[in-house]
Amino acid sequence: MPQAVSEGIQINRSVVRLSREDITDIEVDAFVFCAQPDLVLGAGFGNAIAVRGGPTIQKELEGLGPVAPCDAVVSAAGNLKSKHIIHAVGPRFQEADIEPKLRETVLNSLKRAEELSLERVAFPALGAGYYGIPPDVCATEMLDVIRSYLGGETSIKEVIICVLDTPQYKAFETRMAGLG
Repeated sequence: MPQAVSEGIQINRSVVRLSREDITDIEVDAFVFCAQPDLVLGAGFGNAIAVRGGPTIQKELEGLGPVAPCDAVVSAAGNLKSKHIIHAVGPRFQEADIEPKLRETVLNSLKRAEELSLERVAFPALGAGYYGIPPDVCATEMLDVIRSYLGGETSIKEVIICVLDTPQYKAFETRMAGLG
């Protein structure tokens, strides 16, 4: 699939971009992965991380879990282009209070990036797709938190929202148009 990248929106001294590409193949300081509380890299992107990144990632995760809901931990990214992976335990399908849980998960992921003074961070559409959070809810909640966070003092210069799914891409594209 050809890569599509938005020009982005400026927020304070940072920029937020929307990209249609595989988050495990992007060159950034860190990307966020929607993790299981036990941090076992399973199917989907977890399998891609394990296979492409190598066994050192799962080995490092063994000492970091379990992770509480809405929290995040950071590991090295092994053989991937990214330097780090932020493993975030976000809300699941049909949970109560999805919006506040999603906001807290995004905020904690940004805080983990900030703790390491990272400048370029990529996010998937956290919880959309497999976990069933509607794309428009995901886009609204995530972008509201990111906008608020980048409006303050931060080392983060660029946030890239990476999605492959067309409904998710369109939801973020629409929401970002309203912010720009």
